[in-house]
Amino acid sequence: MEERLARMCLAAVVEPGRPGVAQLLAEFGAEAAWQAMLTGAESSPLAQRARRVVPQALIDATAAVGLRFLIPSDPNWPNRLSDLADCEPVNDLSGVPIGLWVGGRGDPAELCHKAVSMVGSRASTAYGDTVAAEMAAELSEGGRTVISGGAYGIDAAAHRGCLAGRSPSIAVLAGGLDEAYPSGHRPLFERIAERGVLISELPPGEHPTRVRFLARNRLIAALSAGTVLVEAAARSGARNTVTWANELSRLVMAVPGPVTSATSVTPHRLIRDAEAVLVSSAADIVELLDPMAAQRRWDSRDHRVTDGLDPTLLRLFEVIPGRGSLPASELALRAGCSLPACLAGLEELTQLQLVTQDQSGAWRLATGATRPRASG
Repeated sequence: MEERLARMCLAAVVEPGRPGVAQLLAEFGAEAAWQAMLTGAESSPLAQRARRVVPQALIDATAAVGLRFLIPSDPNWPNRLSDLADCEPVNDLSGVPIGLWVGGRGDPAELCHKAVSMVGSRASTAYGDTVAAEMAAELSEGGRTVISGGAYGIDAAAHRGCLAGRSPSIAVLAGGLDEAYPSGHRPLFERIAERGVLISELPPGEHPTRVRFLARNRLIAALSAGTVLVEAAARSGARNTVTWANELSRLVMAVPGPVTSATSVTPHRLIRDAEAVLVSSAADIVELLDPMAAQRRWDSRDHRVTDGLDPTLLRLFEVIPGRGSLPASELALRAGCSLPACLAGLEELTQLQLVTQDQSGAWRLATGATRPRASG
């Protein structure tokens, strides 16, 4: 039996993150480990499960749903996962994955090269969803893949924000990739797969469990250079991903929120205890991940064309949407100016190449135009 098939069979039997399995594979190889499992004691649950595995049926089930099975020796295996080999266990889980079932058209190794993980509360607020989506969209526009877990709340907002930009997204799931979980996210996963990838340690037909979610979190933390936490209550599962990131010596970042919100508790505590760096924009994230970005910081204090705008024109510029568009009448209302003054201002902003008008006559920010950071 070749190594790929042996690993596939092992991954179908052994739960993700089971301690000692990675060491066993390193010492004896996948084929020997699989044979040892097959010939184990009759009373061994693993041996009993192994004997029920039909290798060809596993291959057929993987191919039937358009998946591929990656192993560490593959060129498109994400190298960052090797850091899990030296990582201390968290919740009695540890280790490099035996293999990965992957769906989608993207190359995991390439996409993870410049990736950011973003996690947070499933019961997110409108504030959290907006922040996650906008940060993810800006990161995506800047060429960075956004990784998350495909759940409701912040995960979904991060994926959707990334998809609104120019870079693909990665969803790491806790069950087989043949069935969407949650089922309501099937359209989202299909969009991710168009250019990005779906990843799981579990074969088709397997369903998520609490332990599998915890094991999944180690992959989300390991696949990127840094993890951003956007909203998490005191007992949030997203906190587990942050723990993995810290154990892996990854950069941990947290977005502050309203002090009155229960979903601000964990980000604020992490910032207070110096377990996470406060970030309030995609520019903050990029600068932390790439120190050289300090020289080209997105919200640089260097001269910008907006620095010379008078207060009325600047106020108009600040209400123009970066995604979507608005008619002049609505912009005038939001900027608190008359319609003629708004139209004159839009003409001036057009000449400065800061805004553009779409086919319907509505207005939006021009590509590459950025808002000045509010002072004070």
